[in-house]
Amino acid sequence: MKVGIDISQITYEGTGVAAYTRSLVKALLRVDKNDDEFVLFGSSLRNRRPLIEFQKSLLAKNAKIKFSFLPPKLLEFLWNGVHIFPIENFIGEVDVFHSSDWLEPPSRKAKKVTTVHDLAVFKYPETFSPRGGHNIVENQKRKLHFVKQECDLIIAVSETTKQEAMEILKIPERRIKVVYEAADPIYYRRPTAEIAEVKRKYRLEEDYLLCVGTREPRKNLNRAIMAFAEIAVANKGLSLVIIGKYGWGDDSSKFNPSTKLRTRVQSSKLETRVKTLGFVEKEDLARLYSGASAFIYPSLYEGFGLPILEAMACGCPVITSDLGAMKEVAEEAALLVDPESIESIAGEISKVYRNKKLQEELKVKGLKRAGEFSWEKTALQTLELYRGLTN
Repeated sequence: MKVGIDISQITYEGTGVAAYTRSLVKALLRVDKNDDEFVLFGSSLRNRRPLIEFQKSLLAKNAKIKFSFLPPKLLEFLWNGVHIFPIENFIGEVDVFHSSDWLEPPSRKAKKVTTVHDLAVFKYPETFSPRGGHNIVENQKRKLHFVKQECDLIIAVSETTKQEAMEILKIPERRIKVVYEAADPIYYRRPTAEIAEVKRKYRLEEDYLLCVGTREPRKNLNRAIMAFAEIAVANKGLSLVIIGKYGWGDDSSKFNPSTKLRTRVQSSKLETRVKTLGFVEKEDLARLYSGASAFIYPSLYEGFGLPILEAMACGCPVITSDLGAMKEVAEEAALLVDPESIESIAGEISKVYRNKKLQEELKVKGLKRAGEFSWEKTALQTLELYRGLTN
């Protein structure tokens, strides 16, 4: 079997889709025992470095990489717009082609597979940046139109996403299969010495709560900060650490109920206790998860919620939203909150921070839950789906 996979998404470093693509491809190459051949297609005009570095990291003999250094906007027009130039023009004949989250090329003969990570462009289009957000939404909708029309199989990353694809896109259930993601193996409980080292590096002198995610309205960081402000006076030895690249947004809206984050922090006089670190490398992030009193993830919408599993794998108690995929991923191993209620978030933070026994219970449950997911399992299930199409 010859499988083509679009890996262009790894150029969007720091995103869940990039992590998915990297981890899936590496796992597929590890677990495949049938002499299958993988042709990896990657395209970027200016951001070539991640593609080249990923190529160097692959030692498998059954993988070939074919780069196309074309402008992303051009491929969007050719594939998601006028929908011409089959993928075979770039990578040759393949039996199966697995498209990315971003582009949907036509094919001449290959069976087509795509992964749907979420349907935010339909459910919450207002959560996309006003600067180019309209283009993102329209591009995704065009891609999903061709997914519905042409894909032989859709992989959904959660039961929640599967149900949304059936309801919103009207895709028959028989064409959708759920294959869960997993935490990268780099996320595991780190020893005390490593935790102490990373706390010194980022000048964290006290206990801390951790928030991880691109800083944008959908991640609900404003309410997390307001909830922290509610409990900060009674818990003077506690700080809030926010990790993630800046995305967009700080004006008032349904998804961003306060003014700017900085203004909110200043008004609550918590400047020294709310620390924004920006992007952090995985090794440091694993150590920060391991040392946190709790991980706070009150997102308003996710297709999966990978940071939940990352935190659990590091033995960190998790507080997350009682919605959709987050509730599905967490099951009974986390405290669930109403993400639109500051009181709900604050109450669960106080509960877990003050109760060491509860912290230990959540750590044990979280480690067990995270252990139910692995990229090897994801890859084996994905390979089985490929073979089902070719047979």
